[in-house]
Amino acid sequence: MTERNIPAQALDAPAFHRNHEPIWSAIGPWLLRQSGHVFEAGSGTGQHVVTFARKSPNITWWPSDHSEAYLGSIEAWRHNSGLPNIRPARRIDLSAPDWGLNAEDSAALRDLTAIFCANVVHIAPWNVAEGLLGQAAARLKPDGRLYLYGPFMREGQHTAPSNAAFDASLRAQNPQWGVRDIADLASLASVSGLMLAEIVPMPANNFMLILERTGS
Repeated sequence: MTERNIPAQALDAPAFHRNHEPIWSAIGPWLLRQSGHVFEAGSGTGQHVVTFARKSPNITWWPSDHSEAYLGSIEAWRHNSGLPNIRPARRIDLSAPDWGLNAEDSAALRDLTAIFCANVVHIAPWNVAEGLLGQAAARLKPDGRLYLYGPFMREGQHTAPSNAAFDASLRAQNPQWGVRDIADLASLASVSGLMLAEIVPMPANNFMLILERTGS
């Protein structure tokens, strides 16, 4: 997937070309031992879901986004790929009851193997993180995982000057946005029925948070 073969109506994210391989190195080893369904909460351009679906033919991927422009791009990449294991993109509002899904989709998105969410919680109000984690445990199967990727603070401190500058720029755009602290997300997860099992350092001062469902 390169800039030279972008399908009509599709968007191309420079970040995808930098991070899809490191992300797959963090989530792929576990996912390749699984089957079932994986929901991507906030698919953006759709390039990640197509790349990961190609690598995991035993998994059915469900892309989603809140933006109409991104929904169109996801569908363009999906149709261009010809892959049978990607469902049509769903519009989602993570802060809404049942994520704004219709009754059929809400029922279908249960007993999920995993949920993958990249670069969402820092460019959204905190209630989006609350909605994501609050419903994730109910939608994951007992040994399911939530993979949360992006820049995060640790113990109230940014991990790099560039992340501090990025956080300031986000808050200048919208005071409700900002780089989230891992401790705050872990606390929210524990209330929601999830446990922060692993923190994986990623390139460019990002992290992959691996959260596992707790209880039966």
